[in-house]
Amino acid sequence: MLYSTDHIHGFTLSAQDDELGRVEDIYFDDEKWTLRYLVANTKKWLPGKSVLIPPAALNAINMDDKYFGVNLTKQQVKDSPDIDAHKPISRQHERELLTYYGFVPYWGMTGLWGEGSYPKDISKRENETEEIETPAANEEAHLRSAVEVIGYSIQATDSEFGYVEDFILEEDTWRIRYIVVNTKSFWFGKKILISPNWITKVDWDTQKVYINLSKDKIKSGPEYNSNEPITEEFEKQLDDMYKGQHI
Repeated sequence: MLYSTDHIHGFTLSAQDDELGRVEDIYFDDEKWTLRYLVANTKKWLPGKSVLIPPAALNAINMDDKYFGVNLTKQQVKDSPDIDAHKPISRQHERELLTYYGFVPYWGMTGLWGEGSYPKDISKRENETEEIETPAANEEAHLRSAVEVIGYSIQATDSEFGYVEDFILEEDTWRIRYIVVNTKSFWFGKKILISPNWITKVDWDTQKVYINLSKDKIKSGPEYNSNEPITEEFEKQLDDMYKGQHI
């Protein structure tokens, strides 16, 4: 199943004993383009603390009732290592947070999540020891805020053609399958999907995403409608249209 980050914005995060708050952002990594944390708004009961919930800590997802079940207590969340979400989050801070919750780092191995493909694959097993070298204290993670990246301009091989409006996630792996591009200023508001695999680079300073397709090639692709599910047929159209560009 695929769903957008806009859709899960505002979802309730329910701990084992009470409500934690609501989803206000996500953090994804810019190497494997995968959601790594849900950012919870906990101002009602825990003001001043940034709360990051890794998908591995979830035990229920209900798209209809708009909530995520979290396999943690409010006290566990309250006592979690402090993270300043307004500053770059280092690997060391991530390691401290993941270790506190009983997980191993997801990076430094071949899989999407450690050696595996799913968040549960970073759950620490009994008597397991970490073999990953401890990162330097000032080593920054590759985490990016979806809220901040929305609005970045998209640059084709020949010209600019739109901006990032949303992200489409895979439910099981939490990988970003597509980026939703709004072409409002160019093609009368047509929305299209591009794959992170087509990205050649992202200039975080100028807030621009570069892809290895021409504007005309992209323009000829199928239009995305956020009110309709992304079907296998639609994805096949994308694949056929951008033949040679792996999705």
